[in-house]
Amino acid sequence: MGKLSVRANIAEIAMSLLVLLCVLQRSDGTKEKTTHLHFYFHDRLAGINATAVAVASANVTSATGFGGVVVLDDPLTEGPNVTSKLLGRAQGLYAGVGQEQHVLLMVLTFVFQTGEYNGSTLTMVGNDVIFNKVRELPIVGGSGVFRLARGYALLQTITAASSPGNATVEHNVTVYHY
Repeated sequence: MGKLSVRANIAEIAMSLLVLLCVLQRSDGTKEKTTHLHFYFHDRLAGINATAVAVASANVTSATGFGGVVVLDDPLTEGPNVTSKLLGRAQGLYAGVGQEQHVLLMVLTFVFQTGEYNGSTLTMVGNDVIFNKVRELPIVGGSGVFRLARGYALLQTITAASSPGNATVEHNVTVYHY
């Protein structure tokens, strides 16, 4: 019985220290901020201005793009036209992961190049069911102004051409950060 009591006390002390550390980290006066961002993502798989490149494909016939992997460096703009003010770049990859639906696993870092967010990044990872009218993807991290970011992005396709594969996607992003 004595050993059980000592172990329980050690666990209680460890838990108390953890709670104390959390309180100390917040006592520096830093408060969580909420930032709302709105921009357009321009994915171009074809033409002389291609910003996305297919780097792998499965050895199967698939109407959904299952098994395909695309690497991208897409512009993020203020307006829906690709010639709108450039805000940054979306860099990462997406892969076709749905055998029966058009589903993309997206791993993207938004690198901002203007204004107060210059040099800051947001990272988004999640599945995008591309033919849903509005999709939601999680923000899982960031850097610079967006250090310790979390949040979500609501995506809506503005224009899409099945051939040659170009699309403009509106992003409404809510970010919680310190």
